[in-house]
Amino acid sequence: MKRREFIALLGGTAAAWPLAVRAQKAMPTVGFLYTAPTPGEAVPYVTAPFLSGLREVGFVEGQNVAVEYRWPSGQSEELKAFVAELVHHQVDVIVGNTPPAMAAKAATSTIPIVFLTGTDPVKLGLVTSFNHPGGNATGVNFLGAALEAKRLGLLRELLPQATVIAALADSNFSLTTGQLRDLRVAARPLGLQIQVLDAGTDSQVDNSFATLAQQRPDALYVVATPFFTNRREQIVKLAARHSLPTMYDVREFPDAGGLMSYGASISDAFRQVGVYTGRVLKGEKPADLPVLQPTKFELVINRKTARALGIVIPDKLLATADEVIE
Repeated sequence: MKRREFIALLGGTAAAWPLAVRAQKAMPTVGFLYTAPTPGEAVPYVTAPFLSGLREVGFVEGQNVAVEYRWPSGQSEELKAFVAELVHHQVDVIVGNTPPAMAAKAATSTIPIVFLTGTDPVKLGLVTSFNHPGGNATGVNFLGAALEAKRLGLLRELLPQATVIAALADSNFSLTTGQLRDLRVAARPLGLQIQVLDAGTDSQVDNSFATLAQQRPDALYVVATPFFTNRREQIVKLAARHSLPTMYDVREFPDAGGLMSYGASISDAFRQVGVYTGRVLKGEKPADLPVLQPTKFELVINRKTARALGIVIPDKLLATADEVIE
């Protein structure tokens, strides 16, 4: 189906709006948007922990709350159409990661919004401050896009002789420019050269690894973005095929066979989003709920992958790891 036809189809969804929403007016409805073109892969670390958080405050999907899932690809036209649909049907809360949250904020000033974002929500205009969000939005600041220097330092600790690091970046992600700036700043005192490869589509991911096979950098740094997380199996397999030591942002990559990651737990962040959503459904105002930040960051190393790459992990790095996958 062409995108134009798809958008037109959305205009006729009112009649097809789920019976749970139309027939059970007493049941609150959450509109859940996450930029993932392959929703199935997002279930373990996105929707499952979100529903777990809802249960913590007494809401069970299908029993006393309905959840309307939408999986926009990130294209603005499609995203705006999904948000307009949810606003039209007056859902009780809109939940989303950064692009959906921004679209929702632009579309409504009355429906509560609970977000998960990897950058400063004040700079994004989602809230006026962390402690007193104001307006109709609050959520969790995941800090996924603010740890470039720490990740690069850990990669250098693992590979002290490395001089050239390739950075796989998603130019379609709104935070990428800032992430790459931080990465280059962090690289200078370490004497590292950063070579950026744009991979904003599936074919570009494949093409980037073909380029890497020719350039042969010392290591690969995958810049944090939901697009890459949703394609972690593809990226991990390509990194293994080309024998590239690779640093990632979340543990889902080492779980899939990637070498190493450092960052907050995205699963726990979505659990917190679920808890906040439940509290809003119970009547609390987003303006009064401070933006949450992660308090624990985890370093995960896949030792099996390190052996396959012929890498001996320094004892100091092993000692500081939160989990070592054998």
